[in-house]
Amino acid sequence: MQRKLLIDCDPGIDHAVSLLYAARRFDIVGITTVHGNVPVETSTRNALRILALGGLSIPVIPGAAAPLVAAPRSATFVHGESGLDGAVLPEPAASPSAGHAVDFIIEQAHRHRGELAVAGLGPLTNLALALHREPRIGEWIRVLSVMGGSIGMGNMTPVAEFNIWSDPEAASVVCDGRLRLQMVGYSITRSVGFGEAAIDRLRDSGRKVGQAIGGLYAYFLARQRALWDIGAAPIHSPCAVVPLVIPEAVTYRRVPIAVELAGRHTRGMTVHDFRSLRRSPGPPFEAFLPERVADVAVAADGPRIVAEVMAGLLEHG
Repeated sequence: MQRKLLIDCDPGIDHAVSLLYAARRFDIVGITTVHGNVPVETSTRNALRILALGGLSIPVIPGAAAPLVAAPRSATFVHGESGLDGAVLPEPAASPSAGHAVDFIIEQAHRHRGELAVAGLGPLTNLALALHREPRIGEWIRVLSVMGGSIGMGNMTPVAEFNIWSDPEAASVVCDGRLRLQMVGYSITRSVGFGEAAIDRLRDSGRKVGQAIGGLYAYFLARQRALWDIGAAPIHSPCAVVPLVIPEAVTYRRVPIAVELAGRHTRGMTVHDFRSLRRSPGPPFEAFLPERVADVAVAADGPRIVAEVMAGLLEHG
């Protein structure tokens, strides 16, 4: 029986790779969309355009248009005004499904209790709202794999990664210990990507999916070089999907975690306690709450992830 997966996302160039790759490895029960790289209306349309490119029929359900307590902010300076600049994708072949992402997440978690994995690839607003409305989804969801946070540098600030920075309050809710949580952060994903040779291979594949992803990633690579001087264009979000297929592709450590909500320079930072304290010795030491833990990525087999994602993409026509 094929693994069941729900994807919560804000497409986004790297999300096109995630959706098309995941379609070859999972039974995707649905795609929920959220504000983030682009407004939620655009992320919903982009999800439908990606599915049309792959000839796929998967429900797409719109979700939260804004963070829990702040105004939405986008990353069009990275992904382009459309969120998918660099290639001409087909117009949507279907319309968004009725209803709201939060209700859909709860419904699917209940229907597939104990077997549903969720990939949180954008800001975590939908998932935080779902947890607030139905806390039992923490027991029903088998695992939540998040692309977000960082154990080192950030991209939106020196210490904060975009998805967490976009809605820190939601991330704090999701990291409160109710879900089995694994996180692959920017410090890992920034070094796993498509270079020029991989992009050329996609463009020269003779397959419409490969050619389209090659165009998107040529644009993405140019933006990465202009902004951060990175030699390959990261496949950020697939790094949270591949471990659900190949667990050994990413090395995790189970540690206490918190999300900074108030710091002037650190808001949106994920704080991980790697001290391995057996107990707090008291002041001046600070101990995190022991129930707020996550499996946090500390290393990844980049070449294996890239090869696996490339293989999945080239299985499409």
